[in-house]
Amino acid sequence: MKSQIATSKGGSRKGHTVFTEQGVAMLATILKTDVATKVSIAIMDAFVAMRKYISSNLLEQKYINNMVIEHDSQIKLLQSTFNKLEEKKKVNEIYFDGQIYDAYSKIQEIFKEAKKEIIIIDGYADNTILDIIKRLKVNVTIITKPNNLLTKQDVLKYNKQYYNLKVIYDNSFHDRYFILDGKTVYHCGASINRIGYKTFSITLIGDEYMCKLLSSRVNKII
Repeated sequence: MKSQIATSKGGSRKGHTVFTEQGVAMLATILKTDVATKVSIAIMDAFVAMRKYISSNLLEQKYINNMVIEHDSQIKLLQSTFNKLEEKKKVNEIYFDGQIYDAYSKIQEIFKEAKKEIIIIDGYADNTILDIIKRLKVNVTIITKPNNLLTKQDVLKYNKQYYNLKVIYDNSFHDRYFILDGKTVYHCGASINRIGYKTFSITLIGDEYMCKLLSSRVNKII
């Protein structure tokens, strides 16, 4: 019976005070008193309950692990979809007449996303745009109509202090666009000098092919 008692390895062979399940079963066959029998049965019931609990939890954990592994790609896809919806909520916005400050703040926020370069396409650009870009630490190219409110003299004076502006006079574009680092493109429904005076929207163009197409066209001009 003592061989069925859990013993420590090495050193003393003195047994632990905890019996194995097999040791308890053997003990029950030796001790014949009513108390010993009841205690033996209670201990065996405890062993059975513990075994069922451990088995049940292991099976449940295995099921959960398999489910997570099996549906991992679907979970990632859902997360990606939620992220895109949240992104659209943040970048695609409508501004109503009178929201002048909000609209300017949004444009400044967009421009700050650029790491190296911003191309601003705005046929009616004027000195207003200079007040925004002077805070930026990136190169700025403005494409605007010839003989517009933004004169060569304005550009010359600006670059004597800030050195980051290039202006190209071209009449190829009707809409307004912001191109950040040659890949991210926003469409703006109003010229910067008139934002907030009438209802307009700012939209992130999500079609990668269209962004590349526009950037390619712009690169031919600059």
